[in-house]
Amino acid sequence: MDDRQPTLRDVAEAAGVAVSTASRALSRPGRISPRTEARVRDAADRLGYTPSASARALSSGRTSTVALVVPDVTNPFYFGLVRGTGARLRETGYVQVLVDTEESAEAEARALAGLRGTVDGAILASSRLDDDRLVRLASELPVVTVNRTVPGGAAPGVVLDTPSGIVQALEHLASLGHTRVAYAAGPRTSWSDSRRRAVLEPAAARLGLDVTVLGPYAPLRTAGPAAADAALQAQVTALVAFNDLLAFGVLERLEARGVPVPDQLSVVGCDDVFGADLVRPRLTTVALPMERAGRHAADLLVARLSGLGAPPGDPVVLPTHLVIRASTGPAPVR
Repeated sequence: MDDRQPTLRDVAEAAGVAVSTASRALSRPGRISPRTEARVRDAADRLGYTPSASARALSSGRTSTVALVVPDVTNPFYFGLVRGTGARLRETGYVQVLVDTEESAEAEARALAGLRGTVDGAILASSRLDDDRLVRLASELPVVTVNRTVPGGAAPGVVLDTPSGIVQALEHLASLGHTRVAYAAGPRTSWSDSRRRAVLEPAAARLGLDVTVLGPYAPLRTAGPAAADAALQAQVTALVAFNDLLAFGVLERLEARGVPVPDQLSVVGCDDVFGADLVRPRLTTVALPMERAGRHAADLLVARLSGLGAPPGDPVVLPTHLVIRASTGPAPVR
């Protein structure tokens, strides 16, 4: 038995027409005579012919494919986002492709340039592009941002309220008697990090805290030892890390140096990724609804692609909350 899938050429031969005529009959109804079109469609039905995705894309200009662009595919922070966008896109007939830009704005720009014409739109998570490039991109490709806004409301977005979570962390530490706290900052290109820094000074003034900003650091476990050493040098009693991976590295370094957590130094992370409750001591951290953010982002993009979405305006803002575990405790008596 021949299991070969029928081709457009097979349909043309069965209908007694040229391949170009068969293509027009199937992809552009009304361009040829009704009798010839009916003959071609009848041949396609008898042979069980289905146009390929690439053929449909050529005829319609749509690929039914959406790119999810993330700075680091190995960071568990994005796992929930991938699940949320993937599930919602599947429900609406789209295929998701995952693009890793390795924390590089240039790699992100190159990837997006290469994707034009191959995807219908893109969801940009924690984009490292500057404002000008984001605005230009939004004028060339339907995009939705996660944890980033586009100036002028040029694209819809979903924002995680991590500044509120950082304030909750500072309030928690103040309630435990801490007065000297460090913030281990994330990458210079991180929009989310800049928003968190903006709330540090007013929150510290209100709570009577002295907050020192350390870094910037890569949002990686391997950057944690440097942040831990800097916190000890600064003689603080608590450290709030940009993300959980950085906090994991901090905990490892403090253990290696014989510094008890939280007796000598309390540590707070951000993201509540897988493993935050498995490290020792279990990590106090800010929890973010990433899967929910992914579903919202996919809904916004699908609505935009279908022409049913409202004009871009204020982003959808999702709340965050502090999860208190064993890595924070009362300030040491000195």
